[in-house]
Amino acid sequence: MSGHSKWSSIKHKKGAADAKRGKLFSKLSRAIIVAAKDGGGDPAGNLALQNAIVKAKSYSMPKDNIDRAIAKGSGADADASAFETVIYEGFGPSGVAVIVEALTDNRNRTASDVRHTFAKNDGNLGGSGAVAWLFERRGLVLVDANGVDEDELMLAAAEGGAEDISLDGTTFTVTTDGQFLSAVREAIEAAGFTVDSAELTMVPKTTVEVADEADAKKVLRLMDQLEDNDDVQDVYANFDIPERVLEAVAG
Repeated sequence: MSGHSKWSSIKHKKGAADAKRGKLFSKLSRAIIVAAKDGGGDPAGNLALQNAIVKAKSYSMPKDNIDRAIAKGSGADADASAFETVIYEGFGPSGVAVIVEALTDNRNRTASDVRHTFAKNDGNLGGSGAVAWLFERRGLVLVDANGVDEDELMLAAAEGGAEDISLDGTTFTVTTDGQFLSAVREAIEAAGFTVDSAELTMVPKTTVEVADEADAKKVLRLMDQLEDNDDVQDVYANFDIPERVLEAVAG
């Protein structure tokens, strides 16, 4: 069991609660606004916007919200112009590699907040390139495995351009090149399967096992606190917490 993969499922469930508070929708809207500003409001010709929309739909963001965000980013909106993408790299407890992607209108504030979060959770912020080489950008689609025939799901995913499918506990993880993320999701849904989540992510090439419960708690607390930052869009890490430990500390 990959703790990192299961964490994707946990994040998505956590996101449902965040959405009720409007916090997650605000982050998703910001990503759509900036993508539309940078590459135009037509998803067909803007891969970043296409992927931002796919992610928003995964969290049940209403179409009206998505359309408003696209319109805001496509126009001469001061809010969209103020934001910039910033990437932070560092290490968490047990030497876990962490990448933080943020959209911010105040680079100094965000850097200070992220650095403080690492420090208070037994981690440290590194320089550019410190851990990026340990990850690769992939599209990830999660499908509930309950009652699903793996061969049928594999055929449907392959139709959309998926490269790999694996079973992590009760969830099928479908991996694809980022440019085919939307097509893979649509193919899976067209075949009658329910998609739990679909988004562009950073997949670790190697993982660090964290089998100690105390260290696992520190790692997950670091993930939570980074993701709770309003400027942070995504957090990626290469930890592998055994399922029994993950269930004990995340339960």
